[in-house]
Amino acid sequence: MIGLYLEKRVQDDLEKGISGSVPIPPDDAGKEAVIESLVTNVRAMIAADRKITALKQLQGHIWRTGFQSNELQGVVYEDVPEALKKWHAHGIKVYIYSSGSREAQRLIFRNTTYGDLRKYLCGFFDTTTGNKKEPCSYLEISQSVGVDEPSQVLFLTDVYQEAVAAKAAGLEVIISVRPGNAALPENHGFRTVTSFAEAHLISFG
Repeated sequence: MIGLYLEKRVQDDLEKGISGSVPIPPDDAGKEAVIESLVTNVRAMIAADRKITALKQLQGHIWRTGFQSNELQGVVYEDVPEALKKWHAHGIKVYIYSSGSREAQRLIFRNTTYGDLRKYLCGFFDTTTGNKKEPCSYLEISQSVGVDEPSQVLFLTDVYQEAVAAKAAGLEVIISVRPGNAALPENHGFRTVTSFAEAHLISFG
Protein backbone atom coordinates (compact mmCIF):
# COMPACT_ATOMS: atom_id res chain seq x y z
CA MET A 1 0.00 0.00 0.00
CA ILE A 2 2.81 2.42 0.89
CA GLY A 3 4.47 1.58 -2.43
CA LEU A 4 1.32 2.60 -4.28
CA TYR A 5 1.14 5.90 -2.37
CA LEU A 6 4.79 6.59 -3.16
CA GLU A 7 4.29 5.79 -6.83
CA LYS A 8 1.38 8.22 -6.99
CA ARG A 9 3.45 10.89 -5.23
CA VAL A 10 6.35 10.35 -7.63
CA GLN A 11 4.01 10.69 -10.59
CA ASP A 12 2.65 13.94 -9.15
CA ASP A 13 6.20 15.20 -8.56
CA LEU A 14 7.21 14.37 -12.12
CA GLU A 15 4.21 16.25 -13.49
CA LYS A 16 5.13 19.26 -11.34
CA GLY A 17 8.79 19.06 -12.35
CA ILE A 18 10.04 18.66 -8.78
CA SER A 19 13.80 18.26 -8.62
CA GLY A 20 15.13 14.79 -7.80
CA SER A 21 12.11 12.90 -9.13
CA VAL A 22 12.81 10.05 -11.52
CA PRO A 23 10.30 7.92 -13.45
CA ILE A 24 9.38 4.52 -12.03
CA PRO A 25 9.80 1.87 -14.72
CA PRO A 26 6.99 -0.58 -15.52
CA ASP A 27 6.86 -3.91 -13.70
CA ASP A 28 8.23 -5.77 -16.71
CA ALA A 29 11.48 -3.82 -16.32
CA GLY A 30 12.24 -6.03 -13.36
CA LYS A 31 11.93 -5.78 -9.59
CA GLU A 32 15.44 -4.40 -9.08
CA ALA A 33 14.87 -1.51 -11.49
CA VAL A 34 11.60 -0.57 -9.79
CA ILE A 35 13.19 -0.72 -6.33
CA GLU A 36 16.16 1.35 -7.47
CA SER A 37 13.91 4.10 -8.82
CA LEU A 38 11.78 4.12 -5.66
CA VAL A 39 14.91 4.37 -3.50
CA THR A 40 16.18 7.27 -5.61
CA ASN A 41 12.88 9.11 -5.20
CA VAL A 42 12.68 8.43 -1.47
CA ARG A 43 16.23 9.70 -0.95
CA ALA A 44 15.37 12.88 -2.85
CA MET A 45 12.26 13.38 -0.71
CA ILE A 46 14.25 12.87 2.49
CA ALA A 47 16.99 15.25 1.35
CA ALA A 48 14.33 17.89 0.66
CA ASP A 49 12.70 17.20 4.06
CA ARG A 50 9.37 16.54 2.38
CA LYS A 51 6.50 16.16 4.88
CA ILE A 52 4.73 13.37 2.99
CA THR A 53 2.43 10.94 4.79
CA ALA A 54 3.46 7.90 2.73
CA LEU A 55 7.12 8.70 3.34
CA LYS A 56 6.51 8.94 7.07
CA GLN A 57 4.64 5.63 7.03
CA LEU A 58 7.62 4.04 5.32
CA GLN A 59 9.80 5.61 8.01
CA GLY A 60 7.63 3.97 10.65
CA HIS A 61 8.03 0.53 9.12
CA ILE A 62 11.81 0.94 8.86
CA TRP A 63 12.05 2.17 12.43
CA ARG A 64 9.93 -0.71 13.72
CA THR A 65 12.43 -3.16 12.28
CA GLY A 66 15.33 -1.21 13.80
CA PHE A 67 13.76 -0.98 17.26
CA GLN A 68 12.74 -4.64 17.26
CA SER A 69 16.33 -5.62 16.51
CA ASN A 70 17.64 -3.19 19.17
CA GLU A 71 19.65 -1.35 16.53
CA LEU A 72 17.76 1.87 17.28
CA GLN A 73 16.92 3.74 20.46
CA GLY A 74 14.79 6.83 20.95
CA VAL A 75 16.77 9.86 22.11
CA VAL A 76 15.10 12.72 24.00
CA TYR A 77 16.57 15.69 25.83
CA GLU A 78 17.34 14.91 29.46
CA ASP A 79 14.74 17.39 30.77
CA VAL A 80 11.90 15.74 28.85
CA PRO A 81 11.19 12.64 31.01
CA GLU A 82 10.96 14.65 34.24
CA ALA A 83 8.72 17.27 32.62
CA LEU A 84 6.40 14.59 31.25
CA LYS A 85 6.26 12.96 34.67
CA LYS A 86 5.35 16.26 36.39
CA TRP A 87 2.72 17.19 33.83
CA HIS A 88 1.19 13.73 34.18
CA ALA A 89 1.16 14.05 37.98
CA HIS A 90 -0.69 17.37 37.68
CA GLY A 91 -3.31 15.85 35.41
CA ILE A 92 -2.10 17.67 32.31
CA LYS A 93 -2.77 15.69 29.16
CA VAL A 94 0.18 15.57 26.78
CA TYR A 95 -0.09 14.75 23.10
CA ILE A 96 2.58 14.51 20.42
CA TYR A 97 2.15 16.16 17.01
CA SER A 98 4.95 15.25 14.64
CA SER A 99 5.68 14.97 10.95
CA GLY A 100 6.81 11.44 11.80
CA SER A 101 4.07 8.81 11.58
CA ARG A 102 2.13 7.88 14.69
CA GLU A 103 3.74 4.45 14.57
CA ALA A 104 7.20 6.03 14.49
CA GLN A 105 6.30 8.28 17.42
CA ARG A 106 5.12 5.33 19.52
CA LEU A 107 8.31 3.44 18.72
CA ILE A 108 10.51 6.37 19.75
CA PHE A 109 8.75 7.00 23.05
CA ARG A 110 8.51 3.30 23.83
CA ASN A 111 12.23 2.74 23.31
CA THR A 112 13.94 5.84 24.71
CA THR A 113 17.21 5.88 26.60
CA TYR A 114 15.04 6.68 29.65
CA GLY A 115 12.70 3.75 29.13
CA ASP A 116 9.09 3.67 27.95
CA LEU A 117 7.61 7.18 28.22
CA ARG A 118 4.27 6.39 26.61
CA LYS A 119 2.59 6.13 30.02
CA TYR A 120 2.86 9.92 30.25
CA LEU A 121 1.29 10.53 26.83
CA CYS A 122 -2.38 10.60 25.87
CA GLY A 123 -2.10 10.31 22.10
CA PHE A 124 -0.27 11.00 18.89
CA PHE A 125 -0.98 13.14 15.83
CA ASP A 126 0.85 13.14 12.51
CA THR A 127 0.45 14.65 9.05
CA THR A 128 -2.74 12.67 8.44
CA THR A 129 -4.25 15.37 10.65
CA GLY A 130 -2.83 18.06 8.39
CA ASN A 131 0.28 20.03 7.54
CA LYS A 132 2.08 21.35 10.61
CA LYS A 133 2.34 24.81 9.08
CA GLU A 134 -1.41 25.17 8.51
CA PRO A 135 -3.70 26.66 11.21
CA CYS A 136 -6.51 24.23 10.35
CA SER A 137 -4.37 21.33 11.58
CA TYR A 138 -4.21 22.83 15.06
CA LEU A 139 -7.93 23.53 15.08
CA GLU A 140 -8.51 19.87 14.23
CA ILE A 141 -6.27 18.77 17.08
CA SER A 142 -7.93 21.09 19.59
CA GLN A 143 -11.29 19.61 18.63
CA SER A 144 -9.93 16.08 18.83
CA VAL A 145 -8.58 16.47 22.37
CA GLY A 146 -11.92 17.75 23.61
CA VAL A 147 -11.19 21.28 24.84
CA ASP A 148 -13.82 24.01 24.67
CA GLU A 149 -11.44 26.60 23.22
CA PRO A 150 -8.15 26.28 21.28
CA SER A 151 -6.57 28.64 23.84
CA GLN A 152 -6.80 25.81 26.38
CA VAL A 153 -4.07 23.99 24.46
CA LEU A 154 -0.40 24.86 24.98
CA PHE A 155 1.70 23.98 21.95
CA LEU A 156 5.46 23.54 22.34
CA THR A 157 7.51 23.59 19.15
CA ASP A 158 11.01 24.35 17.94
CA VAL A 159 9.83 25.50 14.50
CA TYR A 160 8.85 29.15 14.04
CA GLN A 161 6.43 28.50 11.16
CA GLU A 162 4.57 25.93 13.25
CA ALA A 163 4.34 28.42 16.09
CA VAL A 164 2.80 30.99 13.74
CA ALA A 165 0.23 28.48 12.47
CA ALA A 166 -0.73 27.32 15.96
CA LYS A 167 -1.08 30.89 17.20
CA ALA A 168 -3.30 31.72 14.22
CA ALA A 169 -5.53 28.82 15.28
CA GLY A 170 -5.84 30.32 18.75
CA LEU A 171 -3.50 28.02 20.69
CA GLU A 172 -1.10 29.18 23.37
CA VAL A 173 2.42 28.74 22.00
CA ILE A 174 5.92 28.44 23.42
CA ILE A 175 8.99 27.99 21.24
CA SER A 176 11.56 25.53 22.57
CA VAL A 177 15.04 26.79 21.76
CA ARG A 178 17.45 23.90 21.37
CA PRO A 179 21.01 23.58 20.02
CA GLY A 180 21.03 23.46 16.24
CA ASN A 181 17.62 25.10 15.79
CA ALA A 182 17.11 27.63 13.04
CA ALA A 183 17.49 31.19 14.28
CA LEU A 184 14.26 32.93 15.21
CA PRO A 185 13.27 36.21 13.53
CA GLU A 186 13.84 39.35 15.56
CA ASN A 187 10.80 40.49 17.54
CA HIS A 188 9.05 37.18 16.87
CA GLY A 189 6.70 37.77 19.79
CA PHE A 190 6.68 34.25 21.24
CA ARG A 191 7.64 33.06 24.69
CA THR A 192 10.71 30.84 24.57
CA VAL A 193 12.24 28.19 26.82
CA THR A 194 15.48 26.27 26.66
CA SER A 195 14.19 23.40 28.80
CA PHE A 196 10.84 21.71 29.31
CA ALA A 197 11.33 22.41 33.01
CA GLU A 198 10.80 26.09 32.18
CA ALA A 199 7.69 25.24 30.18
CA HIS A 200 6.39 23.38 33.22
CA LEU A 201 6.72 26.53 35.33
CA ILE A 202 5.07 28.70 32.67
CA SER A 203 2.17 26.28 32.24
CA PHE A 204 1.34 26.67 35.93
CA GLY A 205 1.74 30.44 35.88
